Amino acid sequence: MKKYQFLYPAIFVKDEDGSCQVVFPDLNIYTDGKNMSEAYIYAKDLLKVYFSYALKYEVEYNKPTKLENLVAKCKPNETVMYIDTIVEM
Repeated sequence: MKKYQFLYPAIFVKDEDGSCQVVFPDLNIYTDGKNMSEAYIYAKDLLKVYFSYALKYEVEYNKPTKLENLVAKCKPNETVMYIDTIVEM
């Protein structure tokens, strides 16, 4: 079994009610959570599912944007961080 590691930036958008949306701008996928911790866990799961599918079906995907490029465009309620996953095939 071969292991593949992926590291992509995600933008966490905190809403007024404390909930949090997560966007992977390079992959055009998103998720959310009741709070930042939950959103982070869902983002990790989403990234794993996305790349499991992409590898299995040989779907092309974008390279990750540099973190600095996204941070420069962030609004006050947004946080950018890398999310990683390992997929075994």
